[in-house]
Amino acid sequence: MFKKDKSSLLFTIGAATLLIGLGFLTYSIVISRGPAKDLPAGATVVPQDTMMALSITTDESQWNRLREFGTPESKASFERFLSQVRDRLLTSNGYAYGQDIQPWVGNTAMVAFLRNKIAIPVPPPAPNAPPPLPIQQSVAIILPIANPIKAKELLAKPRPLSQGKMVERNYKGVQVTETKGMPDRNFSVAVLGTNYLAVTTDPTATDRIIDTYKGEPSLAKTPGYADAVQQIKNSSAFAQIYVNMPVAAAFTAANSAREISPENLERLQQNQGFATTATLEAEGIEFKSISWLKPDSTRRIAVENNALKMVNRLPSNTIMMVSGGNLQRLWQDYVLGADANPLSPINPQVLRTGLKSTTGMDLDKDFINWMAGEFSLSLIPAAAQNPKDKFAAGFVFMVDTNNRGAANKSLKQLDETMKIKGFRVEEIQVGGKPGIKWTSPFGGITVTRGWMNDVAFITVGAPVVDAIVPAPNSPLLSSELFQKTVRSQLKPHNGNFFIDTESAFNPKNLGLPEFPPNQKIWIDATRSIGVTAAVIGDRSVRYDAFVGLKKSDKSRPSPNPSRSLASPSPASPKPASPSPSPTVQTSPN
Repeated sequence: MFKKDKSSLLFTIGAATLLIGLGFLTYSIVISRGPAKDLPAGATVVPQDTMMALSITTDESQWNRLREFGTPESKASFERFLSQVRDRLLTSNGYAYGQDIQPWVGNTAMVAFLRNKIAIPVPPPAPNAPPPLPIQQSVAIILPIANPIKAKELLAKPRPLSQGKMVERNYKGVQVTETKGMPDRNFSVAVLGTNYLAVTTDPTATDRIIDTYKGEPSLAKTPGYADAVQQIKNSSAFAQIYVNMPVAAAFTAANSAREISPENLERLQQNQGFATTATLEAEGIEFKSISWLKPDSTRRIAVENNALKMVNRLPSNTIMMVSGGNLQRLWQDYVLGADANPLSPINPQVLRTGLKSTTGMDLDKDFINWMAGEFSLSLIPAAAQNPKDKFAAGFVFMVDTNNRGAANKSLKQLDETMKIKGFRVEEIQVGGKPGIKWTSPFGGITVTRGWMNDVAFITVGAPVVDAIVPAPNSPLLSSELFQKTVRSQLKPHNGNFFIDTESAFNPKNLGLPEFPPNQKIWIDATRSIGVTAAVIGDRSVRYDAFVGLKKSDKSRPSPNPSRSLASPSPASPKPASPSPSPTVQTSPN
């Protein structure tokens, strides 16, 4: 057991939460994939400027496998979520999935988020003018029709509404049926030939889908989309998600309290898309992802894959680590995008100003300038419990320098600054080599720094330097948990992320602040998270990730047990038409 750590460990929390949030976003709303050679169902009828599209399997056995994961609490929460979706889309409209939808629906369903307004940069508002209204979006569900005869049987017998009424109109030869007078349920339904049933939350969205069906640019025609999907395809995948980066960036900027200049927004517009395929494995969910730039983008990605050694410099019990092949380039790229991205977690200027005000040193000139090599930041548990220790673990930063002379000059200057700040700075021996130790005036913080050939290291917190100097006999790369979690075949690669969530968020090990219950449920269901990144060209980057999940055979009873979308069978939750629909008709294409 590690001793409880009363410090904040904010960096650990931030990095881990980001990855866990990503993992459970995909776990709770799931994601999809396309067939081996074909694009996801619905990609040819969804408009090209769709902000996000999720393709979800309708395979009952896949959903049963998904239900095997999690703790009793997370399973109950997941079932409640599915029950709410089922009740809103089906039950409240008089439908049951197993009887009414399953007999005719295809293998996958697509959920697309369409913008209602053109999300483009606008001039800054006049002084004292009210803020602009947020740009809205519509939701569309595209259901492929695998059995037109069965679909026609259902659509020919619409269910009576408990309130409101149904109205019909014709748009470009396609019959559209819409609800009127139903609060929060203004659905619009159209059948596209014998191929698809489209359900939207806005009549304009239905019209746009019909326009696309008739020949307007579709998601399938997005530059790079088809090639990207092929690179991450998996014949047994559970789901897939696509994000239109220019549209998403504009939408986020328009709805953000932080003002984004047109110049900075243009930087984000250089990106084209991000796609992820999710596959259910025996011990968790595997994600294969790819991001790519626009074909006319002036930006280029440096093709470097130099993250090779750091996993061998860390011990097998490392709790968390992030590594990369070139810290200097990573920082420069981050700085370029941070001003434009309202979701950037750290403001570079804040870091620069903070370092300057406390040490008088320049972050870029005095430090980043000699950090053009491989690096890692990790959290390592203390070797043994000591009642006097305030920290149960220590942070370790390592970087392979490209200029040791400049590095020594900056680090010695930092030593002198620490002396002025009241720290005790002394020379020590680390693994038989000279090192430096800083101790805060009241002994609360200890920092140790030194060299391993051309690799500079700094430890903060618990005394963990003996875990890395000399190099560990049992490195992280040999850890069974690491091998199961960081299992990518991307070689060579340009960086890794790994976290042992059971150790990191176990209050008996580390005294991290308690998460809200709705977040803690999903964290408690996770064993570990691993990510590997590799640059595969000057316009695209690949990412492999794995979220290791716990399994529980028992579910905690709930006062109101939820069922899946499939009713009465609890095994087949799938999106479906929420309202009566017109009869199937034949249309071109």
